[in-house]
Amino acid sequence: MTSGQVVVTGAAGFIGRWVVDALLSRDYDVVGLDNLSNGSERNIEAFRDNTRFTFVEGDVRDRDTVGELVASGTDACLHLAAEIDVQESLEDPEAHYSTNVTGTHNVLEACRQTDTRLGLVGTCMVYDMAGSGEGIDETHPVKPASPYAGTKLAAENLAESYYYGYDLPVTILRPFNTYGPYQKTDMAGGVVSIFTSRDLNDEPLKIFGDGTQTRDLLYATDCARFIVDGTFSDATTGEVINAGTGSDISINELAELIATDGTEIDHVEHHHPQSEVQKLRCDPTKAREVLGWDPEVSLEDGVDQLRKWLQTEHGDR
Repeated sequence: MTSGQVVVTGAAGFIGRWVVDALLSRDYDVVGLDNLSNGSERNIEAFRDNTRFTFVEGDVRDRDTVGELVASGTDACLHLAAEIDVQESLEDPEAHYSTNVTGTHNVLEACRQTDTRLGLVGTCMVYDMAGSGEGIDETHPVKPASPYAGTKLAAENLAESYYYGYDLPVTILRPFNTYGPYQKTDMAGGVVSIFTSRDLNDEPLKIFGDGTQTRDLLYATDCARFIVDGTFSDATTGEVINAGTGSDISINELAELIATDGTEIDHVEHHHPQSEVQKLRCDPTKAREVLGWDPEVSLEDGVDQLRKWLQTEHGDR
């Protein structure tokens, strides 16, 4: 007997595929939606033979498609579909608006019509910089410094209005910088995956700016567990909730951690310094107290697992 049916938008993306994996491990029937503009069929290949997984190639900007998937009897919708590239958002803000705001509106309307629980996955990039000894909790000031962050915050505000206006069960989930297998290793990927891939390829690690900016780095399985737990918890309905390790590391220190003997570390001019958040460190107290959630994978172990996966994917190096 299964646990129910769940719709995952952005299911073929990096975090989306880990959310699908977590749901299937809990015996949910999962319907995944993705337009494959950023996600990849390779990411969900492992689920193709699972009778509890159905993949639909489609776009959250298409209201009819979303409405057909979020049908009566759907237990929850986990909404991860988004445009996520800061630099691209600066160059083409309209694309981010149409997916992140209009797409989210379509998801909200589909959930409202069926009274479906919604887990909206946001981003830590909406926050203002933290002080030197300060972790970022859910009351921390926001400061969207790019159209990417602005559209994600707008989507959250819209979702909150559906909670207050329609009593729709919505939870807003803000994981901090997530990394792990299946993440892209080009400029559309995350810094851990980019550095690890370049190290394996004997290429220099390129640091934008002076490298003193910090990140709280969360492993993919910890992130997926947080998203699933947060979506289905009644205690988080109507809430914003963060997830991170509670520790940050500078990009300089991260490069030193990942670089092996002979790998060069270079500093290059930052391509969007105005949109850089200098310090990101999560205060995960609320997730711990409300969900009983704590990260399980250390940065060192996570980097090691990612390195082994990349070696398997691309051959021993």
